[in-house]
Amino acid sequence: MTLDVWLLLGAAIVIAAIVSVRIAHRSGLPSLLLFLGFGLVLGEAGIGIPFDNPDLAKQIGMIALAVILAEGGLTTSWSHVRRAVPLALILATLGVAVSIVVVAVAVEGLFGVDRTTALILGAVLAPTDAAAVFSVLRRLPLPPRLAGALEAESGFNDAPTVIAVMLLSTASNALPPLGAFVMETSVELLIGAAVGLAVGPAGAYALRRVALPASGLYPIAVLALTFVSYGGAVLLHGSGFLAIYLTALILGNSRLPHRAATRGFAEGAAWLAQIGLFVMLGLLAAPQEMASSVVPGLIAGTVLVLLARPMSVLASSLVARVLRLARVSWREQAFLSWAGLRGAIPIVLATIPWAADVEGSKDIFNQVFIIVIVFTLLQGPTLPFVARLLKVTAPSEAHDLEVEAAPLEELQADLLQVKVSPWSKLHGVEIFELRLPAGAAVTLVVRDGRSFVPSGDTRIRADDQLLVVTTAACRDEVERRLRAVSRMGKLAGWFGERGLE
Repeated sequence: MTLDVWLLLGAAIVIAAIVSVRIAHRSGLPSLLLFLGFGLVLGEAGIGIPFDNPDLAKQIGMIALAVILAEGGLTTSWSHVRRAVPLALILATLGVAVSIVVVAVAVEGLFGVDRTTALILGAVLAPTDAAAVFSVLRRLPLPPRLAGALEAESGFNDAPTVIAVMLLSTASNALPPLGAFVMETSVELLIGAAVGLAVGPAGAYALRRVALPASGLYPIAVLALTFVSYGGAVLLHGSGFLAIYLTALILGNSRLPHRAATRGFAEGAAWLAQIGLFVMLGLLAAPQEMASSVVPGLIAGTVLVLLARPMSVLASSLVARVLRLARVSWREQAFLSWAGLRGAIPIVLATIPWAADVEGSKDIFNQVFIIVIVFTLLQGPTLPFVARLLKVTAPSEAHDLEVEAAPLEELQADLLQVKVSPWSKLHGVEIFELRLPAGAAVTLVVRDGRSFVPSGDTRIRADDQLLVVTTAACRDEVERRLRAVSRMGKLAGWFGERGLE
C-alpha cells in the first residue's frame, strides 16, 4: 500500500477509536479493550495486515508508555496524592516483589515451568496500568487518600517491573543472585529518581523565566523536558520511567505559563499514544495461536487477582502501619486488591522476553493478552459496585475544580485578554465607563505584574492587561465596544466610532 493509503487508514482508525471512547465511557470499560479489538480486526486473523515483529513492538511500546506516564504525571494533583505517596511507594516496591513471588511460585508448581519463566510471568503481571486506572477511577467518588494511592502506585510501579523483566530476560539460563538483583534494581531506581528530581525543578524554573514567542511552544517544551529526563536517566543506566513520571509530576504541579494548554496537549498526546499502542498490540497478537494459552492464562490470572494482589496489598499495608506511614482499613485493602487493573503495560512487558528469544516467551505473551482482556472485562465495570459494597465511596467529597477552555465552551462563554497599549485611549477610563453589554464583565486586571479584581471605579492604565468574560452571543459587540473606546475614548459613541474593523 502507498503512503496515502496508510495515512487514510491511520486517520480512519483514530477517528473510530475516538468514537469508541464514548461507548467505553458509558459502559465503564477501559477504552483499551476496544483499541485492542481494532488491532485484532486489522491483524492477520481479520483484514490481514501482517505484523509479527516483537522487537519493534517493544521499542514502540516503551515510547508510548513514556508518553502515557508523562501525561499521568502532568495531570496528577500533588495535593490529591501527597498523603497517599508513602503507601503507593510501598505498593510499588514491596507489593510488586510479593506479587512476583506469589505468581511465580503458583505457576511453577501448577504448570511445571522453569523458575526463570515463572518469575518473568510474575514480573510482567505485577504492574497496574496507569491508563486503565485513570480512565476508571477518576469517575469514582473515592476518598482522596484511596484514589491517590491507586493513581500514584500505577505511576511508580512501572519502573521496578520494567527493570525486573529486563534483568530476568537477559539472565540466560542462570538467575542472578538475589542480592545483586536487588542492588541493581535499587541503583537504577535511585538514578532515575535523581534525574527526575533534578530536571523537573530546573525545567519549571526555566519555563517561568523564558518568554516564548508563541503559547503553543510551552506544551511542546514541557513534554520535551520530560523526555530529556527519560533519555538522560537511560543514558546514566537509570530508570527512565521513574525519571519521566517524577519530572512530569513536578512540572504539572508548578505554576507554569499556559498550564491548561499544556494539560490539553499532554492528554491529546497520551490518547494518541494509547490508540497507537493498543492497536499495535492487537496487530501483534495471533488469536489462532492462543487456544492452548486460555486455561493457563485464566489460572494465572485468577492467582494474580485472588491471591497475589491481595497478599501484596496486605503486606504493604502492614509495613505502612508498622512504620506509621498509613493506616489502611480492611475495606480499603479489599478495594485496593480488586482495583489493581492491568492493561497495556503487562502486554508491552511481555514483548521484552519475546524480543530476547527467551524460551516460552510467546506463550507468556499469549497468556498475558488473555489475562488482560478477561480480567479487565471482569474488574473494570464492577469497580463502582465493589466500591459501594465495601462502603469506600465518598460522594460528598470535595473535588478540585478543573478550569480550562472546554468548560467555557460548554457554558457558551469566552475569555478575552485585552492589552492596553501606551497609545490607547482606554488609559484613564474607569471600568464602568466602558459600558460593556450586559453579558460581559471585566473580571481581572494585571498591572505591573500584580493581579487584582477591579471595581466599577477602577481606572484603566496603559500597559494594563484586562481579562473580560463574555457570553458567546455578545462577544462581537464587546470587541467592537473595546476597540471603539481604545480609538476615541469613553465618548466614542458621540463621535460616531463603532469599533468596526
